[in-house]
Amino acid sequence: MEGNLKWSLVTAVAPIAWGTTYFVTREYLPETHPLYGAAFRAVPAGLLLLALCRKLPHGSWWWKSLVLGALNMSGFFALVYVAAQRLPTSLASIIMALAPLFMMMLAWPLVGERPGWKHLAGATTGVAGVCLMVFTAAGSVDAIGVLASVGAMAMSSYGYVLAKRWSGEVDVLAATSWQLLGGGLLLLPCAALVEGAPPVLDGPALLGFGYLAVVATAIAFAAWFLGLKHLPAGTVGLLGLLNPVTGVLLGLLLAGETLSGRQVIGLVLTLCGVVLGQRAARTPAPPPEAPEPSEPPTPTERPSRINPSP
Repeated sequence: MEGNLKWSLVTAVAPIAWGTTYFVTREYLPETHPLYGAAFRAVPAGLLLLALCRKLPHGSWWWKSLVLGALNMSGFFALVYVAAQRLPTSLASIIMALAPLFMMMLAWPLVGERPGWKHLAGATTGVAGVCLMVFTAAGSVDAIGVLASVGAMAMSSYGYVLAKRWSGEVDVLAATSWQLLGGGLLLLPCAALVEGAPPVLDGPALLGFGYLAVVATAIAFAAWFLGLKHLPAGTVGLLGLLNPVTGVLLGLLLAGETLSGRQVIGLVLTLCGVVLGQRAARTPAPPPEAPEPSEPPTPTERPSRINPSP
């Protein structure tokens, strides 16, 4: 139980850091160039982790790094960047709270983790909280922003479960750095073709990208993949509900957004979903039943051995 609590606290660093990306993106980063924005976040973070682990991909991890990088980094970052520019901070972040259900359903066939009733109850409670917060959000809802946010959530959920499936093959820090570099390198040529020259960054933008690369990417993804290695996917997914909680609170405290009574209830329900997920992780699985000892065959059942004549 203490081990699960430790890994839960480590994993919680990721969604809390990710919850701040919407505010930083809207306030300090260029409104255009989402592909360059995603690359500027992924490549420096990948290089930082690579300098720490000093390991290059080998064998199948050359293509696995590209697959995971495309799902978890390049496509995800680009869509999140679009969503952050087109949606309010709270709405963009709470759509990602649907990820636990996606991860649970995918973890069942891919890694053999059948969701328990506590995980399902936590996901249901969290989704109920999400619905209360989304349906009471102030202002108009941009359809492109919603589609971008939903796409980011679906892609990353699949990528996270794949990363868990392959987590026992290599060091977590190395795998995270390879994913970031793979995703970032896939983004750069796409950004050059679609967006042309990279944007000119002023001081606040450089600081914003520095924060996203180091804190919300390198540290956050390393913590997240460590959690996926040591905890059930359902538990990790439910910890992701701290992402919308952080986004809502930052929007309230720093961006001047307002919360209605129904949104406050939704926030409380979301936190309850997180707690249920942690209780599920601390419930030990029942030990497997020992097989019944087989009775030795009777003398008449033993096969006869006929010695040949000398």
